[in-house]
Order: sequence, then C-alpha cells, then structure tokens
Amino acid sequence: MITLDDKGIFCPQAGIYIDPWKPVDKAVITHAHADHARWGMKHYLAQDQSKEILKYRLGADIQLETLPYGKEISINGVKLSLHPAGHIPGSAQVRLEYKGQIAVISGDYKTEADGISSPFSPVSCHIFVSECTFGLPIYRWESQEKIFADLNQWWARNAKEGLCSVVFAYSLGKAQRILRHLELDTGHVYAHGAIWNTNEALAADGFLLPEVQKISREIPKENYRNALVLAPPSAAGSPWMKQFFPYRTAICSGWMNIRGARRRRAADAGFVLSDHADWTGLNEAIVATGASKVYLTHGSNQPFARHLQEAGLDAEALNTLFKGESSDAGDD
Repeated sequence: MITLDDKGIFCPQAGIYIDPWKPVDKAVITHAHADHARWGMKHYLAQDQSKEILKYRLGADIQLETLPYGKEISINGVKLSLHPAGHIPGSAQVRLEYKGQIAVISGDYKTEADGISSPFSPVSCHIFVSECTFGLPIYRWESQEKIFADLNQWWARNAKEGLCSVVFAYSLGKAQRILRHLELDTGHVYAHGAIWNTNEALAADGFLLPEVQKISREIPKENYRNALVLAPPSAAGSPWMKQFFPYRTAICSGWMNIRGARRRRAADAGFVLSDHADWTGLNEAIVATGASKVYLTHGSNQPFARHLQEAGLDAEALNTLFKGESSDAGDD
C-alpha cells in the first residue's frame, strides 16, 4: 500500500502522494513546512487548520481541499483520515486503510503538548512511516515549562540591563509556541515580518495568539530597549539586526542540545526547544502504534532503524528529501 519513488511516498491504490517533493496530480500534505509542502501540485489535501497558512506559503490560487481531524473519506477504495501530529499548528498524520491493512505516515511530530498545536495522538496501524530527526539517545528534552522559565528569566535579566532580547526561531510553529509562553509583563514583543505574516495566516486558520507589533522603520530605536524580538534564523548576523543594538541573542532549537552548537551560531544563549519528538518520544510513539513494520524517513534514520531492529521490530530506513529541524539557518 505504500511505496517510495523519485517523487515521494506513494499510495498506488489511491493514486496519492504524501508530502511529495516533485509535482504530482494529488498530494496529501502533513504540514506547511517547506520540505513537506512544496509548490507545483495539481491538487492538495490537508488538515482544516492548515488552509490559510498553506495559501500564504504556496499561493492563494492553489487547488486545496481540507479535512478536520478524524473525518474519513474514500479514494478508490482507500479510506483516508488525518490525525493530530502535535508538530506545529495544523500538522497531521495520514492514516490509510485498504482491504484491512492500515498504514500511517507521521510527517513530523512531537509527543509533548505545546499549548497551541492539537496534541499528538498515536494511531494504531500495521505500517508506520515515522520521522526520526532526533533519533539518537543523546536527544532527551527537558519539559517545556523548564525551558520557557529559563527563556523568560533570560529576557528579564536583559531587560533590567536595558538590552533588547532577540530570539531566533522558525517562522512557522516555533515562533508561535514561544510567543504563547512568554511572560508579557516583562516588556513589549516585536516580530520580524515573516513571523508577523505567519501569525496573521494562523489567526485566519482559527489560532488565537497574543498580539505583537510588526517591526518597521517607523518604530523608534529606543522602543526596543527591554523588548523581545522574534526573528527567523536567517536574520542572524544580517544588517537588519543593527536597529536593535544593544542586544543579546538566543537560539531555540533541538540542536542546542549539542555542545558547541550555540558557539558555532554566535549566539549569546541557546535553549533546547524542538518541535520534534526526542529519543524517548520516538520510541514511545512507535510502540504505541502497534506497527509490525516501521519505515524511517529522515534524521538519524539509519542508527535508529538498527536500534528498532535490535528491539525486535521490522524497521527500515528510507532515503527521502525531508529535512526535519534544520541545524543551519533555515526558516522553517
């Protein structure tokens, strides 16, 4: 029921691809990050809460159909439904059922509820196609309550010194997650245009977020003192940063778990915050599906496949073009 070709993960019975990386007639999209939602498909199917963000990213004229979580449709005898992945707002796992066999394609996911995305829910299946961006034992996340407490304390210390706090985070998903958990009594929050526009699209999809001001040339420089600025990673080291001086910078990423990562990115602080499952989350999620066959799409898929094989599972690494959480300056 699931195959892999040069266009992506394919269900031949239904004639659909899941997150294809080349143009196809029918694409089911798990979420709106650029390595999963690409331009050029003839027809898109995605979760209801991805509607406006997909149109913002891919173009308002795309042919897009959406489904709420749990609603089942039939395509050439294949039952298809979407289920919460917990990765970012509107992210979904794709469940396919054909002649009694069930396959689930996870897309990207995390198992800790973040306060904004619909929480991850394991789906029973025979075949599970899973990401494993952080599929090594060294990746074990602290609770987000601890991470956000540390981030808010860092901001408060900077504010007392009259410094602007610039936080680099992906424009879609992580920036909104951070915004939801900021202690807004500390100071004003401003957002890079890419993040502000993303917030507007998510608001149109029904997500309620604290209001922030879009950064513009009209804002007096002194207004950034004590404030927190949300910016995409690509803004780091750019001339755009000069308007916030004096400032301190922080990066929010799962890669901050690696010694030296913050130093290599020339940031003042690093917070280990990922929108992907850690080692424990991946293992628990896979066991919860009850799958007898597991395919691993990206990340540490080769060593993680060996780990699952040693645990008695039939696991196989796939060669896909998904990226997961980028360790470079990507903005997804």
